[in-house]
Amino acid sequence: MNQQFNKGLILTSLGSFWWGFIGVIYFEYVAFIGHVELVVHRCLWTAVMLILTTIFLKKWKLFLKSISNKRNLFYLFISGSLIFINWAIWIYAVATERIIDASFGYFIMPIISVLLGYIFFKEKLNKKRIFSILLVIISILIMIFLNIKTLPWVGIIVALSWAFYNLVRKKINIETDIGLLIESLYIFPFALIAFYFIFDKGLNDFSLANPGLSMFLLLAGPMTVIPLFLYVRGVELIGLGATGMIFYITPTLQFILGYFYYNEDFSLIKLVSFIIIWIAVIIYLKDLYETN
Repeated sequence: MNQQFNKGLILTSLGSFWWGFIGVIYFEYVAFIGHVELVVHRCLWTAVMLILTTIFLKKWKLFLKSISNKRNLFYLFISGSLIFINWAIWIYAVATERIIDASFGYFIMPIISVLLGYIFFKEKLNKKRIFSILLVIISILIMIFLNIKTLPWVGIIVALSWAFYNLVRKKINIETDIGLLIESLYIFPFALIAFYFIFDKGLNDFSLANPGLSMFLLLAGPMTVIPLFLYVRGVELIGLGATGMIFYITPTLQFILGYFYYNEDFSLIKLVSFIIIWIAVIIYLKDLYETN
């Protein structure tokens, strides 16, 4: 495999592991403050962290050059809106004990990414990859029709928002961290207004009266930026299809944590679906290894 593919593979895997394990534990731990305030803190401190890294890395000239490109600004507004939706729904799922439902969405997402990669970027689909996609579709149908009695809207929104976010970012020629900064700056004013109303009504948990919790909530920034940077950079290096399949690390770990650690429902039917999906992932990754 070439060096670029190896680098993209490693970055995507690290980002996926972070989301599936470290991110779940962190956000579930602080979910008691309520999902609305937690989403606000995630948006605020993500923007602040990206501003600080831009200053530290001396990239303001690159930032100013990027915002002079109207095409990039338009696409980044769309991607910023999509990532906000994804953050909000995912935190809602964590706060309401629906981690497995959210992971269902992340199982669907790679299939959408593979199809979008084929439609918009002509990424290759051979027989093995098509077979792996069909296995995942079968697994998803099993979860929907044999186990889930109602429409899994949390998972569907998570999947669509993240898949189309990756598609939009793939269409933009911009450094990963600068793109993330511009996206976060679009969201920042709305998060700041929301925090003002939370504070004004006395509903905030972030305060000088509780410095330990407040400092811990500041970690929402790096907990968001680090895995997002790793994954988006991986998408840029190896494409939507490959990163979409590697991303299965995330929902797999979420499933495991949701069932074994947080005692969420994990029926036999879900276990069978889980096994089918991993067979598909192994087939797909083996094919990637052989063709790169």
